[in-house]
Amino acid sequence: QVQLVESGGGLVRPGGSLRLSCVASGLTFSSYAMAWFRQAPGKEREFVVALTWSGVPTDYTDSVKGRFTISRDNGKNTVYLQMNNLKPGDTAVYFCAARLGFSRRSGDYNYWGQGTQVTVSS
Repeated sequence: QVQLVESGGGLVRPGGSLRLSCVASGLTFSSYAMAWFRQAPGKEREFVVALTWSGVPTDYTDSVKGRFTISRDNGKNTVYLQMNNLKPGDTAVYFCAARLGFSRRSGDYNYWGQGTQVTVSS
């Protein structure tokens, strides 16, 4: 079956960096668009950015532009989210998701990881 497993979250001070990874199995990874979403306590799940099967990134959500970078390694079935200059407002559970074809809507995604917690605090 399809599995997406995120890692790389943790506690970091404001201004710090983290790199999230999401390893996929059970699907033809190179055919899938991959996305990162996040969900803060008491808030709805928010689209962060996606990467098409060919490696073209979509627009980043405004709050992370210039700070976050998505990439993928099809040879490793892995999508990454490099997060720099982290702010307390970035605190959330981060999820990766996969679907055939790009979408910004969480309900359109077929497969989800379990999430990894990112906490930005001094």
